[in-house]
Amino acid sequence: MAALAAARQAASLTRLSSSPISITQSSNKFIQRRGLSGGGDHHGPPKVNVWQDPLSPSKWKEEHFVIVSLSGWGLLIYGGYNFFTKGKSETNGEVFVTTLNATSWIV
Repeated sequence: MAALAAARQAASLTRLSSSPISITQSSNKFIQRRGLSGGGDHHGPPKVNVWQDPLSPSKWKEEHFVIVSLSGWGLLIYGGYNFFTKGKSETNGEVFVTTLNATSWIV
């Protein structure tokens, strides 16, 4: 079995090395021709930008959906944090007044 595989490999090496085709012509067969071409085979309705149809998340592009979802969760967490920590300040009702020196802003 191993001898057969070694014989095949040796035959393919001799075929590639002894061919009269130039290096550029032989390397052309290894170039990928189609790339990621799937342009004509879409599945489902076309996706749109968030600002074109803001009330239909099922039609949004995936990256827009991720950005809007993460932003929404961030706002929810931030709003909840502010809501529940609103009345708990460490100043105990004292108001701190700071004044700016007007001469420090003159250029």
